[in-house]
Amino acid sequence: MSRLTVFLARFIGLFTILLLVGLLVRGGAIIDAAVADTPVMLVYAIISLATGIAMILGHNIWSGGVLPVVVTLVGWLILAKGLLLLFLAPEAVTGLFGQMQYAEHIYLYFVPALVIGIYLTWAGFAAPSPRRGT
Repeated sequence: MSRLTVFLARFIGLFTILLLVGLLVRGGAIIDAAVADTPVMLVYAIISLATGIAMILGHNIWSGGVLPVVVTLVGWLILAKGLLLLFLAPEAVTGLFGQMQYAEHIYLYFVPALVIGIYLTWAGFAAPSPRRGT
């Protein structure tokens, strides 16, 4: 397994877990406030777009086990989210989040991300330490 795969698994896993815990502590209202703020969503779209492209260019691996494929899928999902937020009208984003009742069902929406975060953290730290240069 490549060093990049292990690094990204650890990074994305820990980032996801810590972010979700922080958002749960602050509650769904913080998400509603962010979605309603067009400049914040534009910045979020740009960051997601850049992150997704960087991950796809650096780690577009579709073989070699579950971990590399999951890391690659996360990169593609981040890119898709960035594109969606960039090209949807702000009113459409607000309406979409309103229809999802995101704040009311925050746990339902966070569970898949938390499962992926826990898996990536566990698999990243359980993977044998790659040797330098691989």
